[in-house]
Amino acid sequence: MGFHGTGGYNCEAMAVPAAFEARIMMARSSRSREEQDRSGRTRARRLFTALALIGWVQAAHGVQAQTPPAAVAVATPAETVRPARYGYEVVASWPHDPTAFTQGLEYVDGVLLESTGRENSGVRRVRLEDGVVTHRQALEDRYFGEGLTVVGDRVFSLTWTHGVGFIWARDDLEPLGQFTYAGEGWGLTHDATRLILSDGEPRLRFLDPVTLTETGSVPVTFMGQPLGRLNELEFIDGEVFANIWQTDFIVRINPDTGVVTGVIDLTGLLGEPVANPSDEVLNGIAWDPEGRRLFVTGKHWPRLFEIRLTGPE
Repeated sequence: MGFHGTGGYNCEAMAVPAAFEARIMMARSSRSREEQDRSGRTRARRLFTALALIGWVQAAHGVQAQTPPAAVAVATPAETVRPARYGYEVVASWPHDPTAFTQGLEYVDGVLLESTGRENSGVRRVRLEDGVVTHRQALEDRYFGEGLTVVGDRVFSLTWTHGVGFIWARDDLEPLGQFTYAGEGWGLTHDATRLILSDGEPRLRFLDPVTLTETGSVPVTFMGQPLGRLNELEFIDGEVFANIWQTDFIVRINPDTGVVTGVIDLTGLLGEPVANPSDEVLNGIAWDPEGRRLFVTGKHWPRLFEIRLTGPE
């Protein structure tokens, strides 16, 4: 996702303490492994506080989705259980096109399929080993590219605000058609029977992969509270992994209940400064089911990483 505009929430009765905002900024700063180990408990508390109150942070910074937030539901005891917390180890890294504003990412038959936004909106096939783009299809300038998923021999990709998706041939990215959907498009993945779409709101939406009509949705909650800004999605071993836009966190979501079951903290992964920290953020998750490899990258990042999860804590 890119910048969404400002306004939306009335925060007069729900101001964010300055100390809390400072803690969020600390969570996003790069620190050495030794420092992370020494302050692990503090960082764990900060991480869960950040996610539980992410709507407040959005309001404090004036960064909002264009649609209103969902009402807060009463949580059941199961929903308020603190999710497991995971860290990471870097297994390997490869070159990644730093001009790619990464929106969607998948790994299929040894090749990365990637969708991009902004001025380079489109879809591409990328060699993992050297980051070379072997096939590319650009979208018309009026479209802002968003998430992507591969189902069989077809690639589905979204656009942000136009309500139009595109279908491409997997092997050469030749255009095969279009489809429409209501609202915004952010992330896209699929399970055995459904496409799974995020739209910035605290929910996952389900589409039939043949008719491409919406068949249902599930609210997404973190410890009983709505959790929005779900960006790039990947379906892994029965769970939806979702980047939380403008954070270093990936959440693991039960797609049947919408409950967040785990949080992955990727703070410090890139290990080098970026030109625009609020824009060039973590985004892009791909899974190699045969090799059991997890790949992640970010918008305009020069590297793509294979990581191994550590924990849970």
